[in-house]
Amino acid sequence: MNIHEYQGKSILQGYGVAIQRGLVADSADEALEVATRLKEQTGTGWFVVKAQIHAGGRGKGTVKETGSHGVVLAKGLDQVTEKVKGIINGTLVTAQTGEKGKKVNKVLIAEDVYYPGESEPSEYYMSVLLDRASGKYIVMYSPEGGMNIEEVAEHTPHLIFKEEIDPLIGFQGYQARRIAFQLGLSGKAFKEMTVFVTALYNAFVGCDASMFEINPVLKTSDDRIIAVDAKVTLDDNALYRHKNYAEMRDITEEDPTEVEAGAAGLNYVKLDGNVGCMVNGAGLAMATMDIIQLSGGQPANFLDVGGTADAARVEKAFRIILKDPAVKAILVNIFGGIVRCDRVAQGIVDAYRNIGEIPVPIIVRLQGTNAVEAKKLIEDSGLQVHGVVLLQEAADKVKEVLGA
Repeated sequence: MNIHEYQGKSILQGYGVAIQRGLVADSADEALEVATRLKEQTGTGWFVVKAQIHAGGRGKGTVKETGSHGVVLAKGLDQVTEKVKGIINGTLVTAQTGEKGKKVNKVLIAEDVYYPGESEPSEYYMSVLLDRASGKYIVMYSPEGGMNIEEVAEHTPHLIFKEEIDPLIGFQGYQARRIAFQLGLSGKAFKEMTVFVTALYNAFVGCDASMFEINPVLKTSDDRIIAVDAKVTLDDNALYRHKNYAEMRDITEEDPTEVEAGAAGLNYVKLDGNVGCMVNGAGLAMATMDIIQLSGGQPANFLDVGGTADAARVEKAFRIILKDPAVKAILVNIFGGIVRCDRVAQGIVDAYRNIGEIPVPIIVRLQGTNAVEAKKLIEDSGLQVHGVVLLQEAADKVKEVLGA
């Protein structure tokens, strides 16, 4: 589950990670109010206005309607309203959103931390995540943080460092010191970085995250180390242990069809293809998607109706698949182990009758429990459904109906 920057920072702060302070607002009027409050709390004179969407690259991104970037600087309270109006309720397009962009419903008003001092501020990159190849956590970091980190990774990969952490042992003090040393820090900044990265790792483990990415981590002009940004992904499977984090979910940032499917108990992920899939079991779903690809089509979705699918759930699955205008055919591939094939067949018949004429060909493969009864149900229905027995037959039929 992805969460917003301001939510990620609240988690970090709870684990003792120093952050760029800020307050969230969902309108220009409220933004001015929170900016005034922030000035009283922090003494900041300038304010950073940040669009809150589930995507990176906001600083380089552009709001379609106004041309504003997704992260802008307001040089005083008198500029806050104007800057916020250029972002909020607009559609922000970044390298990660694609041309469609994402609507900005909230902005974060943050303190200015790039103030003058004895030394120049420096930006670093840091993330904590799982390295599945080694089965260990890693802290990935670079002395060249900021908006161009992708270019750093592409053109100067020797500036990207990794520190492996054995989950059974945990993050060690010498590792924190090595990170601070590799970043070229000394004195107060060195000590602050060791505290920062240790707290960051504790936050990552403590909240069952899949990823923490802080870009940039800032060394201020007075050698403080703080998180200026926070991109956080939480492990959905662990949310039962963190009810307060589960409440951070923002469904307006998610695909509405996926949200609807989740509410119906369906495991659905939208893809970019032209063949809708309805399958029971994740392994069979992956095999079905492969056979579609090999047949010359492309899967339009991953949809697992589960082992207890009934007629109502199958009908709901059909309705969700048909919401995608790119779907040119639907392949139903059910192995009746726990689920009964006749229930799925009844769902197909009910869907036809309740939805009306389904405008795309349907290929059905039902094998296992009550497969004979399921076949008779579909044959007696008089529906225009292509029945197959083998996966290869399903692939051939997909190819035929697509004209591939």
